[in-house]
Amino acid sequence: MLKVLKLKIQAGIVGFESPASGYVEQSINLDSLLIDKPAATFIGLAQGNSMVGDGIFDGDLLIISRSEPIKDNAVVVCAVGGEFVCKRLDMRNRRLLSSSPDYPPYQISDADDFTIEGTVIRSVRLFKPLNIQ
Repeated sequence: MLKVLKLKIQAGIVGFESPASGYVEQSINLDSLLIDKPAATFIGLAQGNSMVGDGIFDGDLLIISRSEPIKDNAVVVCAVGGEFVCKRLDMRNRRLLSSSPDYPPYQISDADDFTIEGTVIRSVRLFKPLNIQ
């Protein structure tokens, strides 16, 4: 179980004793903090830079819920032609939108092998890449 201190942390660095030294540690479970419904949740690893406008960067962990209602303009993970993509869903115009202007919208056609796998409910920034194969 990870020990977490309940305090706000500033980005500035000073040369004094840690302000956390007087606080008592409390246990917290990241699963319970980040995942509402474990049976309907999966985690993916973001690749690429098409969603940086939404704060999703290459290498971030995406927490994806299959229990969230699919809503217009939601950030979703879809399978398109057997490949997983993370995009914003434009339901009215049947498009998948990137949040970076460098990537054009993808028009969803009836001929596409297309499924919505879930809604991205959280992302976790990783400053060091995961060591997974």
